Amino acid sequence: MPSNTTNDRLDDIDLLLTDANIATMDDSIAAPYGAIENAALAIKNGKIVWLGEQANLPPFDVFATPTLSIKGQWLTPGLIDCHTHLVFAGSRAEEFEQRLQGVTYEQIAAQGGGIASTVRATRAADHEQLFVAAKDRLNALLAEGVTTVEIKSGYGLDCANEIKILEVARLLAEHHPIDIKSTFLGAHALPAEFQGRSDEYIDWVCGEMLEQVVANNLADAVDVFCENVGFSYAQTKRVFQAAQKHGLAVKCHAEQLSNQHGAELVAEFNGLSADHIEYLDEAGVQAMANAGTTAVLLPGAFYFLRETQQPPIALLQQYNVPIAIASDFNPGTSPLCSLHLMMNMACTLFRLTPEQALAGVTRNAAKALGLHDRGVLKVGARADIAHWQIAHPSQLSYQFGVNKLLNLWILGKLN
Repeated sequence: MPSNTTNDRLDDIDLLLTDANIATMDDSIAAPYGAIENAALAIKNGKIVWLGEQANLPPFDVFATPTLSIKGQWLTPGLIDCHTHLVFAGSRAEEFEQRLQGVTYEQIAAQGGGIASTVRATRAADHEQLFVAAKDRLNALLAEGVTTVEIKSGYGLDCANEIKILEVARLLAEHHPIDIKSTFLGAHALPAEFQGRSDEYIDWVCGEMLEQVVANNLADAVDVFCENVGFSYAQTKRVFQAAQKHGLAVKCHAEQLSNQHGAELVAEFNGLSADHIEYLDEAGVQAMANAGTTAVLLPGAFYFLRETQQPPIALLQQYNVPIAIASDFNPGTSPLCSLHLMMNMACTLFRLTPEQALAGVTRNAAKALGLHDRGVLKVGARADIAHWQIAHPSQLSYQFGVNKLLNLWILGKLN
């Protein structure tokens, strides 16, 4: 195999990793997992500058070059959690217990529970309280080899508190090694003060709320919960049009509980992703394929809600739609802060292969965020690299609860 190199010598590099097996996840490499065995990888200025079979290493100064032997273990791209609601306050554990005792979600909501309870708790929390809680959750993901996380707003549902959530996400980006991407999800649910006036609320989301988000540079994308218990197709389209006007990418909570054609709509706007998609039909799959929109599977919510409608995996594969996997970490429907668990669930519940699951939290998760500099180990990519004590990459999906992470580099820095 020819070496993936940018020069004839490795001079002044920051780190050389040797004696490695590398699951590059580069689909241009024919081997499963894009694997290169008996390989080496060089890092400089936070990027990969050489990668290939170790036998083809260019000359380098053995005395001046920091070198680490991987001892035949495996390197993969840093993992990416491309759909979370990680900044929130409060707990819904009591509601979880109530549901197990037969109380319906509608009854809980009528008592002021459900998302309304999380909104109340989040509105009452200050920046510091939200930051501390979210940092603990990020630390749990970091310990699993996660190097990029998307954080959505959506538990403020008014201007000040949506801004507060996004400001906390920005603070996390400044003070935590994980790279954070922020998404404005003002159209997550209808707040109590707007009951019966959903169009007026969407006016506010598209107007003052989005304008303040943009003015303060707080979001990388805009999301909408397009659902019969969320917002309609027409309302979702209005939000997408407003986002497009401001130059923001769009994504959609689509087809989770019913087919509202949200996936087709987000594809019409060349959106980044359609997420959940249990009730997605072939027309929606085809629209996503034509637009290059990524499908994001959220097996944690599928499991926690005891859903029985499977996402159309075979259709997605037939149309070559990239499939990502994310935790959907949130207090109500997926209180599961583990991307490794999601990989296992994607295999056991949705019958993905371990290779597809790993692609779903690396290469395809990067696509779901519109990122082209990570998710694959290759020359020019960010040096976001996980080092695992495993004999084969399939172990990352096979086993849960035993952390095999040995080292993690983010932008070439050991964490």
